[in-house]
Amino acid sequence: MLKRKWLFGVAALALIGTVLLVRGFWASDRAAAARAQGQAAQAVPIEVDKAARKPVPVRIDALGTVTPIASVAIKTRIDTTIDRVHFQDGAHVNKGDVLFTLDCRAVDAQIAQTEGNIARDQAQLHGAELDVARYTSLVAKNATSQQTLDTATTAAESFRAAIKSDTGLLDNLKVQRSYCTITAPITGRISAAAVKVGNFVRQADTLPMATINQMAPVYVSFTVSQKNLPDIRSALAAKTATVDALIPGDAKPASGQVSMIENAVDATTGMATIRATMPNEDERLWPGTLVSTELTLRDEEAVVVPSKAVQVSQTGNFVFVVDANNVAHVRRVTTERQVNNETVITTGLAGGETVVTDGQLLLSEGKHVSPRPPRPAAAPAASGS
Repeated sequence: MLKRKWLFGVAALALIGTVLLVRGFWASDRAAAARAQGQAAQAVPIEVDKAARKPVPVRIDALGTVTPIASVAIKTRIDTTIDRVHFQDGAHVNKGDVLFTLDCRAVDAQIAQTEGNIARDQAQLHGAELDVARYTSLVAKNATSQQTLDTATTAAESFRAAIKSDTGLLDNLKVQRSYCTITAPITGRISAAAVKVGNFVRQADTLPMATINQMAPVYVSFTVSQKNLPDIRSALAAKTATVDALIPGDAKPASGQVSMIENAVDATTGMATIRATMPNEDERLWPGTLVSTELTLRDEEAVVVPSKAVQVSQTGNFVFVVDANNVAHVRRVTTERQVNNETVITTGLAGGETVVTDGQLLLSEGKHVSPRPPRPAAAPAASGS
């Protein structure tokens, strides 16, 4: 009986120990789960991206102005009225196209009068030459005096001079007659006609009848700091200097080549003028337009991050770097320039790091994070028909 009681007591104690051990395991598992839930609850949701090492263009950004290579103000060379306008306002015209026809009846009358004078002088010259031939024969026979021959010779020379003078006058009148038809001296786009049919125009008028601007190619002119001139001249020598001009309201830039650097720096501003030649075959660049220019000098290997990853503080620029344990750390960086939506980092990153691009306001050193990749860019909305 005592042995049974002893065995029963041992079994009871073993059962109680087992129960206590299982409850301890359950408690520890619950505590671990609670700690994990606490850390998950404290993790900050963020967006991340990678710092990349890649070739990056070296660019200089500036504001530029589109200017035509050639611009011609159409003016009259004679004082007369306009008979006809042959173009539509703002139309594209080709070199040699007729633009204006002027009233030239007065010039035509002067041409006819001068041609009559020439015909008269030629008839008189013919008579004088016959007299010279006749008197020359008579002088040889002593049938007339030498003075008579000299007089006839002088008359012939006078008529020759009159013919030469009238011929010159006729040539001048024909030139004046050509001014009655005004043609386009260059190919380009013409302005609105400042004067219409029936208006009287003069050589002394200051307002042009119309203006033609060459549209292809065109210039884009902009200014850069004098400290950039050595790099720009090196790029010109290497033929790597290209220019992109971004037109307001147009997402696609127009491309061209740097054609010249002004031969002097503005002493008051320290700026140098650069001129680029743009093909502009589609006439997207309009003379007088203010454009944003990007002068690309060359490509250099560099570390870049999305510009929104770079934060600014009183002590300088920094980024948040996420380690393998999803913990954020502050990393001081030095930035050089911005290219499109990326910033070039000169010190602080080697490339390949995971950087925070959104959610930095909730972060601090050592903060646990819940990273997610960046959201894809929204597609442009389709326009209605």
